[in-house]
Amino acid sequence: MKYEFNTDKAYDIIAVGRACIDLNATEFNRPMEETMTFSKYVGGSPANIAIGSSKLGLKAGFIGKISDDQHGRFIEQYMRSVGIDTSNMVVDNEGHKTGLAFTEIKSPEECSILMYRQDVADLYLAPEEVNEEYIKQSKILLVSGTALSKSPSREAVLKAVSLAKRNDVKVVFELDYRPYSWNSPEETAVYCSLVAEQADVVIGTRDEYDVMESKEGGKNEDTISYLFNHSPELVVIKHGVEGSYAYTKSGETFRGRAYKTNVLKTFGAGDSYASAFLYALISGKEIETALKYGGASASIVVSKHSSSEAMPTVEEIEQLIAEGSYIEAGVPN
Repeated sequence: MKYEFNTDKAYDIIAVGRACIDLNATEFNRPMEETMTFSKYVGGSPANIAIGSSKLGLKAGFIGKISDDQHGRFIEQYMRSVGIDTSNMVVDNEGHKTGLAFTEIKSPEECSILMYRQDVADLYLAPEEVNEEYIKQSKILLVSGTALSKSPSREAVLKAVSLAKRNDVKVVFELDYRPYSWNSPEETAVYCSLVAEQADVVIGTRDEYDVMESKEGGKNEDTISYLFNHSPELVVIKHGVEGSYAYTKSGETFRGRAYKTNVLKTFGAGDSYASAFLYALISGKEIETALKYGGASASIVVSKHSSSEAMPTVEEIEQLIAEGSYIEAGVPN
């Protein structure tokens, strides 16, 4: 089964939300207290997804607010260098800074991220800075949960979603739950549910859906029963090494399995999954094949040092799929 898009659009995907700086530890197997050197990359879930999509050959654009300083210029220049249209990236003129994420790589299973997100520029994107003429040119509007955590970014995203719905643009919601961005889980549930109910495609981990639904140990069938009462036509639920599931409103279920890899760190997998999954759908591949692309892309990125810089090519993804080396894991409830 394939998922259909309006092909009469100039852009394949326009992402909206945060673009920030990742400072990844270059010294592995040690705590951050002892780590002295870091490498700088562009980060932030929607930025990473746009970068991954562009590297796979999609025509990508980005809507977001960046700081008026060296970090902001680095982000814009890098994203432009990988083929992303940055014409709708807004420069903050009120002194807000770029968010920073320091990563710690103690072991493949034990990684952490230390975030600096106080009054960051990306959360000051205002509704009046979201352009309808730009959004209407895309097949997909990609929004992520963190941008909903504070105003005015929250209202800017809600406006963007409304404009997409008005102009036959598919809304893809990547849950991207970061607890440090929100005042409470209850607030998260309110706004994530609001956008998920309006989206056409929703992508997230089982844990992220639990937060959105204010549940513990939620079941996939309950999630899809809830969401299919609203706008979503396709829901993707990821279960880590147990693989991922795609559910369609018409009743089909597809499973994608995780691929074996030499894991270096755990972060970056979700963004690479989303970019490759969406690439496959836009390229006219079956949903079941798109799950394979997502899983393979995620496995490649967790084996490398960065998130954005490590986004794979189509050839790398297809080679891993062809090798067919799956992780043997049970089927979740």
